[in-house]
Amino acid sequence: MQMLPFTKPTLGEAEQQAVQSVLASGWITTGPKVIEFEQALARYIGGEVTVRVFSSATIALEAILIASGIGPGDEVIVPAMSFVATANVVVRVGAKPVFVDVELVSRNIDTRLLAAAITTQTKAIMPVHFAGRAVDLNAVYELANKHHLLVIEDAAQAIGTQYNGKKIGASGNPVCFSFHPNKNMTSIEGGAVATTDQKLITRLEQLRFHGIDKNPDGTIEVKQWGGKMNLPDVNAAIGIEQLNKLDGFNHTRHELALQYIKRLEDQKHIVIAADVAGHSWHMFAVCIDFDALGTTRADFQQQLLAKEIGTGIHYQDMPGFQLYQQYGNKPGDFPVAEQIGHQTLTLPLFPLMTADDVDHVCNEIIGLIKGLSK
Repeated sequence: MQMLPFTKPTLGEAEQQAVQSVLASGWITTGPKVIEFEQALARYIGGEVTVRVFSSATIALEAILIASGIGPGDEVIVPAMSFVATANVVVRVGAKPVFVDVELVSRNIDTRLLAAAITTQTKAIMPVHFAGRAVDLNAVYELANKHHLLVIEDAAQAIGTQYNGKKIGASGNPVCFSFHPNKNMTSIEGGAVATTDQKLITRLEQLRFHGIDKNPDGTIEVKQWGGKMNLPDVNAAIGIEQLNKLDGFNHTRHELALQYIKRLEDQKHIVIAADVAGHSWHMFAVCIDFDALGTTRADFQQQLLAKEIGTGIHYQDMPGFQLYQQYGNKPGDFPVAEQIGHQTLTLPLFPLMTADDVDHVCNEIIGLIKGLSK
């Protein structure tokens, strides 16, 4: 059997032709394809949002924080378990990330713990829609409105996810997406911000290209700092083709995830993800009690690799990293995130997989657990 990675982008002839067309046009940096991509994303998301694309989701999150005036002396609430970019951008602008533990099955921020994390320095809450499952946004926004806090949704893993019948991104508040190669759709590298706040859009446009304002006579003015965060047309052309296929990709992911759930839900020593309405299934990550099985995650991964099955680790608890210990975080402060960090294992999930592939993965995992449980 051919090697099965834990993820793989789905790129075909349409994407190749789109890139060739851009290269032949002579305009390969930010231009007409970026505008087309932004408009297509806005239509897809709905809610009358405006979309601006960036060179990555990480830089897009950073730009939102800067544009919102968040910096030294401020605090931003983030989940204790996510990719490190979520907290890194907070540190980058000089603010303090305040961690809140997550739920074990959803791995989303535990909204029951949010209120206790709010202080007089809190300026924003940044929930992460982990693996394409929407956070309980009603609870987040209710608390944010009560305390006059900005909500910045980190939807890097949630393009196409729905919450209460609407696409994530349609809320009007700034929502950030990623188009990295391991996401549900890709532009190779890239990210986007969706919002209805036109003042924020104007500031984001300045930030992503050197702070430049263009005058009617062709001259420019620079009133505030800006960086180099723009997305080239080559990437946008790929993104347009991928967006056209996104709902099909997500449907396939959902079907494969349901098969995983059916095969693994009765297995001892495994905590699996749950299917909920609107889930876009970016990843299928489980928790395995390796200690109870008398093994380690590394050994378990190696045995799966010997069977041509690749796996990932998504994610370790962020407060445990050396960078974030400077804020007084200690072992035991975030027990659920720590459990996930110790036990998590990401199984293969991508649209090019087949039902037989899922059965192969499940058979090997069940066999390993059965052998270790003797």
